[in-house]
Amino acid sequence: MKMKLLLSKEYVTQAAKRVDEATKHVALIAMVIADHPATHELIEALLRAAKRGVNVSVAADIFTYGEVSGSFLPLRYDSKGSRAATTMARRLRAGGVKFTWLGHGRITLFNGRTHSKWCVVDDTVFSFGGVNMYQEGIENTDYMLETKDPVLADTLIKEQQRILRAERASQNFPSHSLALDEQSIALFDGGIIGHSLIYRRACELARKAESVLFVSQYCPTGKLSRILKQKPYRLYFNRREQASLLNRILLWFSTTVSGLRTEYEKQPYLHAKFIIFTMPDGKKVAISGSHNFAYTGVLFGTREIALETKDPAIIEQLESFVKQHVA
Repeated sequence: MKMKLLLSKEYVTQAAKRVDEATKHVALIAMVIADHPATHELIEALLRAAKRGVNVSVAADIFTYGEVSGSFLPLRYDSKGSRAATTMARRLRAGGVKFTWLGHGRITLFNGRTHSKWCVVDDTVFSFGGVNMYQEGIENTDYMLETKDPVLADTLIKEQQRILRAERASQNFPSHSLALDEQSIALFDGGIIGHSLIYRRACELARKAESVLFVSQYCPTGKLSRILKQKPYRLYFNRREQASLLNRILLWFSTTVSGLRTEYEKQPYLHAKFIIFTMPDGKKVAISGSHNFAYTGVLFGTREIALETKDPAIIEQLESFVKQHVA
């Protein structure tokens, strides 16, 4: 399967272009979606598509309200950013877009978050990266993978519908996978507390690997961190001073408990999430997607998506991303 790595700004520009060409359907999902200067062209394209009669479905987590109000947690609904998010949602709905806020009615503010990211436009898919659709999300060091595949497109549209049905019932569903070709598999976490197919595969591959290259916004935690400490590894995650207050605490706690340290020295906030495993035979396997590879996501039951691949062309793009933007 041919995939192209797009940096965050390239992703938004390309997605908006595809949406303007859409004839059948558009499905967009991300943890954070807001109408900011960096995302405005895509928001307008969604409205134009809906006006043409294209079936447009957009879903964002209520954590959007925390991110746009500068408080991380969705507790301030009266801030300027929060009011703008509400206005965007109303405008999209009024324009014919099927817009849904996800995450209401959960046990805690952290439980049941939808952390998956994708944009499906007819048969084109943008996914397996970590880009959130708001100003800061576009400015972070991140990417998405673009491919054209009708089966994957149809699968993600059905997955989004499944998430919406689960939300209405305040339920989650088992993790599952889809073989894309002989070299790649799509992995889905359905949000059940304590269960993550993506995290489990990362642990399984790390255990077998000769060496590991790890990239995420957070330090690895749980079983994965213990496995990595037994291997030659290179770890890239954010330094504490780069993060918000809560993320700073999380980074301090995780690095203190695990004893792991980051090699990341660049200034932009690192939001990309992937691991490249070099196996004993010299071949490489990668997992790339929305999962941070931190065990807290497993404990809280976040919905996630990832690509597990042996495809050298995809892995080479990830390695190039490291050389140009991370290392």
